Amino acid sequence: MITLNEKMRMRPLEEEDKKVFWELAFKDANPEWKKWDAPYYTHEALSYESFLDKWPHYEKQEDLFGMFVGEKLIGTVSFYWEHQPSNWLEAGIIIYDSTLWNEGYGTPFLKAWITHLFDTLPLVRVGFTTWSGNKRMMRLGEKLGMTLEARLRKCRLYQDTYYDSIRYGVLREEWLGFSHDR
Repeated sequence: MITLNEKMRMRPLEEEDKKVFWELAFKDANPEWKKWDAPYYTHEALSYESFLDKWPHYEKQEDLFGMFVGEKLIGTVSFYWEHQPSNWLEAGIIIYDSTLWNEGYGTPFLKAWITHLFDTLPLVRVGFTTWSGNKRMMRLGEKLGMTLEARLRKCRLYQDTYYDSIRYGVLREEWLGFSHDR
């Protein structure tokens, strides 16, 4: 478990989180959060029974932690290997409940997640990919001192509009030297 402060913590998902995680992430066919989290990829709602078949993939995984405020699961942080032999991974964050957006949760949770990744894995860089329609995620990368490393122009089509694919990254030495008190 990673404790951020007296009310915020992160940990792998456990059996007790199963139903709430399904309700947040898979119950609805068109959840609000999906409009910002790579909406150009298909999201499929799952019945609870179908989700149960997939649950072992999510439970107690090192690449997916639940974000909790008090006892309430509000979202997840994750990573995936872009190329594991060279220790290249991409991180992600989702706050599922839109009423909690802009409430100051994203910055401390992603900051703690990136620190955790550098502390536990032999990484020289952590990055994330978003799209130019997600201004909040772009601002989060800037707040955390990450570098805009790539802008692939007009390669994401969403609702008949082309958007840029945006990549942010930070090197271990930059992360350790950056003041995160912003």
